Amino acid sequence: MKQRTINKPVDAVGIGLHKGEPIRLRLEPLPADSGIVFYREDIALSVPLSPESVIDTRMATVIGNEKGFISTIEHFLSALYAYGIDNLRVIVNGNEMPIMDGSAISFCLLLDEAGIRMLDVPKKVIKITKAVEIVEGDKFVRLLPAESATFDFEIDFTHPAIGRQSHSFEFDTKTFVEEISRARTFGFAKDIQYLQSQNLALGASLQNAIGLDDHKILNPEGLRFENEFVRHKILDAMGDMMVSGHNILGKYESFAGSHNLNYQLTSKLLAQADSFDFVVLDSESKSREFAKSFA
Repeated sequence: MKQRTINKPVDAVGIGLHKGEPIRLRLEPLPADSGIVFYREDIALSVPLSPESVIDTRMATVIGNEKGFISTIEHFLSALYAYGIDNLRVIVNGNEMPIMDGSAISFCLLLDEAGIRMLDVPKKVIKITKAVEIVEGDKFVRLLPAESATFDFEIDFTHPAIGRQSHSFEFDTKTFVEEISRARTFGFAKDIQYLQSQNLALGASLQNAIGLDDHKILNPEGLRFENEFVRHKILDAMGDMMVSGHNILGKYESFAGSHNLNYQLTSKLLAQADSFDFVVLDSESKSREFAKSFA
């Protein structure tokens, strides 16, 4: 399997979650071994995708440096993971990615519009060879050796509309688009009201999130999946694992994981050389099976 970029540039416009203003997004192809590079054209800031570029994980995954930042990249990155994109220039004209409908499906459609270009260099993935774990109280995230990319997630909220949910997802592109990409982010009305009083979440609405009061879901259309909340957590986790810059061949497991725990996990993984190998897909029979996931 070869490295991938997109076939042609594509553009989109969407509302930014925090500022509530339109954000222009443009995707451009890059040559092999360029990686994923974010660029803020309003301040001429270029940020390569890596755990070292992460500067905040409290409400979203944020990359940047002392000159500026780009927030809420995880939904977009989950689509890049699913499509196996290795090299891409991501251009925005503000300090956040557009939230679109709160899921990743709009980004999948944008990649479909752009098309996929195979480059003449083998694709490398991170193959987990030794368990890596981050634990915080009863919460945990971990990566384990496995012959496929799987994501097992469990959440437990006291809210009556959520409760305890779990979902297991064995990755392939088609299943991601159908079963994970449409799962939306969610938020509680009281939290949104507080954030908006702080000039944050100004773009949040029932058009780009599942809203909840103390008792029920506020969206008149209801849920897209019975367990949409935990499916969205898998979507987030896939995006956060893509911060490593590569697809990961292994099993991800979590209970009540978060952007911060995921960031700690990718950082710890890459700091422990005995926990992973860079593997060229198709170089061995087991990795060939993983390559088929992107068909």
